[in-house]
Amino acid sequence: MPSNTRPALEQQDRDDPLAAFRDRFALPDGVIYLDGNSLGALPRATPARVAEVVAAEWGTGLIRSWNAAGWIDLPAQVAGRIATLIGAPTGSVAVGDSTSVNLFKLLGAALALRPDRRTILTEAGNFPTDSYIAQGLAALLAQGHSLHEAETDAILAALGPDVAVLLLTHVNYRTGAMHDMAALTAAAHAAGTLVLWDLAHSAGAVPVDLAGCEADFAVGCGYKFLNGGPGAPSFLFAAPRLHAALRFPITGWFGHAAPFAFDAVWRPADGIARAMAGTPPILSLAALEVGVALAQEAPMNLVREKALRLGSLFSELLAEHCGAFGFRVLTPADPALRGSQFSIAHSAAYPIMQALIAHGVIGDVRMPDILRFGLTPLTLRYTDIWDAVQVLRTVMADEVWRAPEYQVRQKVT
Repeated sequence: MPSNTRPALEQQDRDDPLAAFRDRFALPDGVIYLDGNSLGALPRATPARVAEVVAAEWGTGLIRSWNAAGWIDLPAQVAGRIATLIGAPTGSVAVGDSTSVNLFKLLGAALALRPDRRTILTEAGNFPTDSYIAQGLAALLAQGHSLHEAETDAILAALGPDVAVLLLTHVNYRTGAMHDMAALTAAAHAAGTLVLWDLAHSAGAVPVDLAGCEADFAVGCGYKFLNGGPGAPSFLFAAPRLHAALRFPITGWFGHAAPFAFDAVWRPADGIARAMAGTPPILSLAALEVGVALAQEAPMNLVREKALRLGSLFSELLAEHCGAFGFRVLTPADPALRGSQFSIAHSAAYPIMQALIAHGVIGDVRMPDILRFGLTPLTLRYTDIWDAVQVLRTVMADEVWRAPEYQVRQKVT
């Protein structure tokens, strides 16, 4: 029996060592969810945990819960869990604020460590908010700093003597292509450049070893593969060897050495704690901890192995069943070069995706022509990929996507 028949894939689902994780998520009937790389699915345990925080800890405990329920320690507790997923040493990760705010903090700190250099180097096509933050910070400093974008194959050549920071997203948000973190970090260090990695599409999805790669800084979000919910808090990492010299551009009271001493002058807390700023968002931190704890239970080698199999299966089925419809695969075929998503291009990407969503297959679009499908091994079955491709074949063969309702642009794509 060919391996890509549906009966064969049903057997793979039965044999899947990660299969039991699917039941720990609240997935709606009749939906194949292929957008976990943008917003992770809801863990079944999250509503009860958030309700407990709201009703008991906030409702009954009131302000006493900062101590009695351990709210004050929750950011460090969640940060410790995330550290295990990204290969970070204990005490090197902080959680709170958004990805953009944490990127601003880290980039500002990195530039302060390289005062004689003025260039921030990034990859052409990097996630826009990363570039926006870099552009804004450079303008705010008004000291001749600038952002330079290099094509992927020209990054190494662009590591000149004026480059202070190399800012890269580990897994590209459009194509799913993955950088060699160790090699690029080593090359940057050889040029005297610090490296800031964006792990938004990596944490909880692919193996990450920040310590082993000798990474300087990293930032990432909690609402994708960590399943922390919409707008979940972000995390940041700084290598312990840099902590003593770090000067962050946002110096809030939770980053003070003694927040409740209420000193008039800011004094940095020890270590990564100085990266904290405002009051921690307890409700969203509680939700994030559920998702992170769940991710910790899944062996990363099995997660990675399944993600690669799902990607290869998607590619093979697309070629077999949709080869006549003009799709172009963007995600690298080489397993070492791809993350946990599958991206294809088509000139009618937007209406095609709207038709897919209307027929129970949820992915998303990155304009102008990219259809993205997240490969989340804890929630997806091999048969889900088969079924999704069959829906795509019908949408294309019957030209369902041409219907007027699928041409209307939504605010969120």
